[in-house]
Amino acid sequence: MFKLPSFRSAALLCGLLLASACTAAGTDSAQAPFTDGNEYVTLPAPYQRVSNSGKVEVVEVFSYACIHCAEFSPYVDQLRKELPAGVEFKLVPAPFNDSWVPFARGYYAAKKMGVLDRTHDLLFDKKFKDQYPINSMDEIASFYASQGVNREQFLKIATSPEIDAQIKKDLALIQAWGVDGTPTIVVDGKYRSNNIKDFPQLVALTKWLAQQELNAKGK
Repeated sequence: MFKLPSFRSAALLCGLLLASACTAAGTDSAQAPFTDGNEYVTLPAPYQRVSNSGKVEVVEVFSYACIHCAEFSPYVDQLRKELPAGVEFKLVPAPFNDSWVPFARGYYAAKKMGVLDRTHDLLFDKKFKDQYPINSMDEIASFYASQGVNREQFLKIATSPEIDAQIKKDLALIQAWGVDGTPTIVVDGKYRSNNIKDFPQLVALTKWLAQQELNAKGK
């Protein structure tokens, strides 16, 4: 398995590199299928969450700059459908460095303008499958404009003080979680995915951790 890049050296890299395929572990209740300190780590308290909804929170830390996030995206689409009631899924764009910040700005502008759901997977496809040049803030704005979004309004929102503050907040949260690569899953601000072999294992781990939290909360 490949080592995740350090937080400071993540400039042009994504943290999850795939090794050989493996299947999800069994569900024998006598033995946990995943190990704290291996496939996941328990984060120190106080646990920091994105929201205070009261639901179990599953967060994917990702970036549109990360090809492995693009490869993981179809798994995420299915995972969201399979999460049990009482669990909510959220995305946090990782502003690891200057080259990744425009993508975080684009994410929040798209979310604010109500076009995120229909453009999220498409941006990945255009950038990595179609090799469309989407890197700078200007190129990101051009992508959204091609999808019928008002370019001027998009750029105004993406570069606003509100988005500046959100990105600063995200960076502090990601650092508190100890995230040093993408895609990374954090459950309830309490558990972070760690040594993962492939995407099916990451999905299985996410479901298992979410269920542990539901059980702990008596839901």
